[in-house]
Amino acid sequence: MMLTERDKMTAGKPYDQYDPELQARRKYIRQKLGQINFLTDNDERNNELAHLFGDCGKDLFIETGIQFDYGYNIHIGNRFYGNYHLTLLDTCPITIGDNCYLGPDVGLYTPVHPIDPKQREEDIELGKPITIGNNVWMGGHVTILPGVKIGDNDVIGAGTVVTKSFGPNVIIVGNPGHVIRKIKPDNDKAKPNKK
Repeated sequence: MMLTERDKMTAGKPYDQYDPELQARRKYIRQKLGQINFLTDNDERNNELAHLFGDCGKDLFIETGIQFDYGYNIHIGNRFYGNYHLTLLDTCPITIGDNCYLGPDVGLYTPVHPIDPKQREEDIELGKPITIGNNVWMGGHVTILPGVKIGDNDVIGAGTVVTKSFGPNVIIVGNPGHVIRKIKPDNDKAKPNKK
């Protein structure tokens, strides 16, 4: 069976970005987002966005200004909040778990361009998927680079550039992002009051 350029792109293999099917989808998405981002009714805007994604769970809420390439490679869990100007470059799958909160101007970027300048001149493109676990909170202006996996319950500080994957229950800050501490459950809330 011969792979389409969409199949190759989604699998992270080199693909032709000028493929007519891919160009048509990008044009369609630009037109739709041009309309959706001006909708003032939150329910209407989020319902329209949900139909463009590969799949999404309940309670999707995304503020205006969202941008993405294809939509069908975006998979979002339940109770998701994306603040203003969210950018999801989805040449490869972007998978986001349940209960995730993303601050303003967050960018998740799956595309990869070759280091070799001759390959770049030939317009060779490929990508690496991004996976975000459950209960993740990202501050404003966080950048997630291709191939990164973020663990459950992680917190990523504002302005952080995440260049590698991290396990669960950590706070990540800086450029490049690094762990500043582990997150421990708040045991005080679980203890009954003693009188």
